[in-house]
Amino acid sequence: MSLTDAEYAYLRSELGEADRVDLDGRYQRLGSLQAVAMEVLRERKAALVADPLAVTVQGVATVNNAENVKALERQIAGLADDEPQGDAFGGPVPLRRRPAR
Repeated sequence: MSLTDAEYAYLRSELGEADRVDLDGRYQRLGSLQAVAMEVLRERKAALVADPLAVTVQGVATVNNAENVKALERQIAGLADDEPQGDAFGGPVPLRRRPAR
């Protein structure tokens, strides 16, 4: 059970650039594209909150990841609610694998 090109394209539309082999392994383990996307997004969120959300080097630079965390939380919530994440013109629709017979 490997990802089809269409399934991989959907995951890339949700996640951005991602390793196909990694996604394929997750898909085999989890069984749905939605679960794969949510797992990757949750890992990204965990990585962001594991470090300080804001770092300031006085007079040089400030890095604040709080909005990135909020954006990931919204994307995860959208997937959890099973809402398509596309636009009004028929954007990507979550694909689901049919149960084995």
